[in-house]
Amino acid sequence: MDETQRMLAGKLTDPRDPVLMKRQHLAHRLSKMYSDTFDDEHERRAEILRQLLPNASEHIYFQGPIFFDYGDHTTIGEHFYGNTNITVLDTGRVTIGDNVMFGPNVTLVTPMHPLKYQDRNFVADNSLPGKEYAKPITIESNCWLASNVTVIGGVTIGNGSVIGAGSVVTRDIPANSLAVGNPCKVIRQITDQDDI
Repeated sequence: MDETQRMLAGKLTDPRDPVLMKRQHLAHRLSKMYSDTFDDEHERRAEILRQLLPNASEHIYFQGPIFFDYGDHTTIGEHFYGNTNITVLDTGRVTIGDNVMFGPNVTLVTPMHPLKYQDRNFVADNSLPGKEYAKPITIESNCWLASNVTVIGGVTIGNGSVIGAGSVVTRDIPANSLAVGNPCKVIRQITDQDDI
């Protein structure tokens, strides 16, 4: 099992692995290139996203700036909208369904660091910390994550849910839920009473 397979399997991984570092450097470069484009540069933006996010639908939009750690560990469905300043640390798999909307400053964080400092600390003669592991994030279809939401690895947000602004999602959210807070908790179900 190579380091990429170990990483995606949630096992302790060495982030200094040359293959991982090569992909990460490319993703960081492509994120910066996208962030430096203008809204009306449709063809250039689409080409960058094809390289950065090879497992994403063509019908996605990011306002920018954006930051992806790997890009190829993220899958995005149809009709995704991401407002400004989206960060996806996709050390583990990130799966986003169809018709999902992100408000400004949404952050998805899959990497985890060991509790024991002996595994976590920097290695001599290296500028990177020790080993890490990852937990996947799944955001099912028809979800809206409002401004400044952070989702921690190991979480699934169910279909049709809305996560309120400023929330930190540390546990699964059932489908069709309105959830808010730090830590994020379900307030109530979304029902026909919410028709506008």
